[in-house]
Amino acid sequence: MSSSSETGAELPPVDAVTQPWWDATRDHRLLLQTCASCGAVQHYPRALCIACGGTDLGWTDSLGAAVVDSFTVVHRELPGFDAPYVVARVRLAEGPILLTNLVDADVESWACDVAVSVRWRDLDDGRALPVFAPAGISTSGGAI
Repeated sequence: MSSSSETGAELPPVDAVTQPWWDATRDHRLLLQTCASCGAVQHYPRALCIACGGTDLGWTDSLGAAVVDSFTVVHRELPGFDAPYVVARVRLAEGPILLTNLVDADVESWACDVAVSVRWRDLDDGRALPVFAPAGISTSGGAI
């Protein structure tokens, strides 16, 4: 069953497949599924490997390093988001792509192929969402 975050957005469901991922976010760890059969790395959590259809999936900690593939600046305010804000597609060093927010830089300064690293937006229920900031920028306590 999915739940709403303080952003007003509907969060993906927590179930047997996604539970390890959500549990890791509480500790600000970004997990990726890895297929024991073919070695493919994937995100978002699924019951089957997207490369070979295998079911022997485990979990690996991501380095949290990524590159911006594409992005858009949103000028419409939504609950939990002060406009303008940046929605982006980032490619993790391990290969998978995430849809996320870019933070800790002026919206005008973003460009494709910029190196970014994971930060965390803590939610009221103890979970956290991965967001990305320019690589090398740190935030106090590691949380946004």
